[in-house]
Amino acid sequence: MYSNSKPYNSRPYIKKEDPGYPLLLTLIPDPPEQLYYDGDPEILTLPKIAIVGSRSSTEYGRWAAYTIAKRLSEYGVCVVSGMAEGIDTWAHKGALAGGTPTIAVFGSGLDFCFPRSNLGLMQEIKKTGLLLSEYEDGIRPAKYTFPARNRIISGISCATVVCEAGFSSGSLITAECAANQGREVYVVPGNINRKSSIGCNKLIADGATPVVFIDDILANLGIQTDIVSSFSEILSGSEQLVVTALKINGELSVDRLAVETGLPIGALTSVVALLEIKGILSTGAGKVFLPAAPANKKQALKQSDYNQSKLY
Repeated sequence: MYSNSKPYNSRPYIKKEDPGYPLLLTLIPDPPEQLYYDGDPEILTLPKIAIVGSRSSTEYGRWAAYTIAKRLSEYGVCVVSGMAEGIDTWAHKGALAGGTPTIAVFGSGLDFCFPRSNLGLMQEIKKTGLLLSEYEDGIRPAKYTFPARNRIISGISCATVVCEAGFSSGSLITAECAANQGREVYVVPGNINRKSSIGCNKLIADGATPVVFIDDILANLGIQTDIVSSFSEILSGSEQLVVTALKINGELSVDRLAVETGLPIGALTSVVALLEIKGILSTGAGKVFLPAAPANKKQALKQSDYNQSKLY
């Protein structure tokens, strides 16, 4: 499945014609002829989402990268990034915390760790995940290698999430690559008063999908999530009462829901309406109910199981 011949060095690689070459990468205009790797190449069969952003990141951007990556990883989605400083680093850390292997795509040969401060992270990724590059060992990182690398990050992924980007952030190149490859581009909205958010907010203005709820990304992959754990940190007390009651009892009438929560009918109807606007619950036939949660939270879909219509 994987080539072991070594024309340039001892690094194993996957050729474009090999069965193990990522299917999605064959669909981009300029796929690399080979991919050198260190780690488990079977990870390439997992569903993958890229998370990228600025090297000069803020606390908000780092939080977003870590939290989104961890959530995706908890549901068996492989997070792909470039192991750069800032957003990339925190995306990999979140993915490792979530339990699903993560992929780091290099803009150099795999014998160069850039930045050197991420040497420990590189070793951690390699233990359970995958290091990937189109460059043979001995190729140093350069200005031209990183934009070329970005097409691979987006190309092996069914979607790209930009967590934070200033006006000239390199992650905007990755977003452009993803859009040109026909992949979904998600963007974390930022403060309009911050220079570090200009790139993200501009992407949204240009038609990228804003990340309102993290689980929207999973839903677009066909993965349902545990509503209570997903939203417990951002719901009000009354909203949590309603969601918890529905989680325990299943669908309920408004009258019965009022009994279960102890909320007055007037207040309850307002809470239900707000939760329905947020997409957390649904109503119909006089009942209030939640979407069904998956039987196995750690489901890891194989690439062959994708619904191709969700990729383009």
